[in-house]
Amino acid sequence: MTSESAGVEGVAGSAAEGGGRGEAVGWAAVEEAEPEFAGWVRKRFGAYRHHVLATLRKDGAPRLTGLEADFRHGELWLGMMVGSRKALDLRRDPRFSLHANPGPDADGLADGDVRVSGRAVEVTDPGVVARYAAEVKPPEPFHLFRAELTEVVRTYVEDPHVVLVSWAPDRPLRTVRRTSDDAALRVE
Repeated sequence: MTSESAGVEGVAGSAAEGGGRGEAVGWAAVEEAEPEFAGWVRKRFGAYRHHVLATLRKDGAPRLTGLEADFRHGELWLGMMVGSRKALDLRRDPRFSLHANPGPDADGLADGDVRVSGRAVEVTDPGVVARYAAEVKPPEPFHLFRAELTEVVRTYVEDPHVVLVSWAPDRPLRTVRRTSDDAALRVE
């Protein structure tokens, strides 16, 4: 799915142009393909304001930083301070993972946790940036990226199993259940 087919204009190139492999889609495609799963993911991200973003440094090492993620207009938006290391990382290599804030203790994970991965595409159209700023009111100036997703994962405990439910644009929802004693994964 391109920026234009997702209804978003003013994006500096497509995620397909740099870093990573596989199809990447906007958030609306996840909601369309798996509405119940997507709703759970949004709810989990909505439980807290700040989340953990993983980007790649110039030398390929991972960088973890805090980030506010925002779902609106069928997209997952990532806003950052101008010149921040994470923004520079994404300009150089757009691959990222975003893990929902797990909360203050393990009890916050009773329903599990979520992670999304993909490529971040910087939004440069002044109109799109202005519309976002008018709605969100972030400190200005700022970098704005739109997430193109390659994977969405929910992990939770269903005793005695750890359950991983994952979605990718090129395959249906998949569930894996396992225990510490499992010699092999059980994929449903």
